[in-house]
Amino acid sequence: MRESRGAMFRRAVQEESPLQVVGTITAYTARMAEQTGYKAVYLSGGGVAANSLGMPDLGISTMDDVITDAQRITDTCGLPLMVDIDTGWGGAFNIARTIRHMIRADVAAVHMEDQVSAKRCGHRPGKEIVSKEEMVDRIKAAVDARHDESFVIMARTDSLAVEGLNAAIDRACAYVEAGADMIFPEAITKLEMYSQVRDAVKVPILANLTEFGATPLFTLDELRAHKVDIALYCCGAYRAMNAAALNFYKTLRAEGTQKNVVSTMQSRMELYDYLGYHEYEQKLDSLFAQGKEK
Repeated sequence: MRESRGAMFRRAVQEESPLQVVGTITAYTARMAEQTGYKAVYLSGGGVAANSLGMPDLGISTMDDVITDAQRITDTCGLPLMVDIDTGWGGAFNIARTIRHMIRADVAAVHMEDQVSAKRCGHRPGKEIVSKEEMVDRIKAAVDARHDESFVIMARTDSLAVEGLNAAIDRACAYVEAGADMIFPEAITKLEMYSQVRDAVKVPILANLTEFGATPLFTLDELRAHKVDIALYCCGAYRAMNAAALNFYKTLRAEGTQKNVVSTMQSRMELYDYLGYHEYEQKLDSLFAQGKEK
């Protein structure tokens, strides 16, 4: 029997400290991440909003938007996928439905946050959070809906920027008591905060190392020394991709040719290698050969 994706994710957290989890906004980038040697991949809600919908990360995207991209990744990539489900997209029944659909889509883990439904990016000012009790109810709804015990339910708290560290730790402990398997303290500003959270919750914690945000770009050694279990690089790959695409568009428009940016591109043969193109082609050749023999 195949090991579940959730079990794979839990094992990866135990085996690699901290576990590097990279954002993969498409099925193809997930393939590249897998072949590069990563042990888990990630789908960002803000990334889906920006790249699939062309909209900001303000609670506009829906479960269907996110699960479409998640399914494409799990269909083609063998690594466990962690998915950002924002606030769960509704009340208890909606959250339960989200969990069931994510498990059916072969997702390994999700994280759900304690912002209000009209949420903001975790590194933007003006965030509003729900009460601790309401978030506890969200987590209980998710845990009750889980029919695969290995599926990981991670609770994210955005309370540091709103209420301070002590309140964030208090919330995190309550979320674990409600059934959360892991904790995601968002927008941490100092390394020592991770140790304090980890000592209090006594379950794996995640550090979100998003560029241009409130959290410094700590190294793996620094995170390891402060008891971080998972290092998340949520958006770096698609930011790099988007910058390269914009450079291509501007150069082509200005110069009337793409000659001066070809050296920055992934080659056709590299693309074929990551896609396994030649293996597909060989199967096609074999089918054609069998047809001719008849």
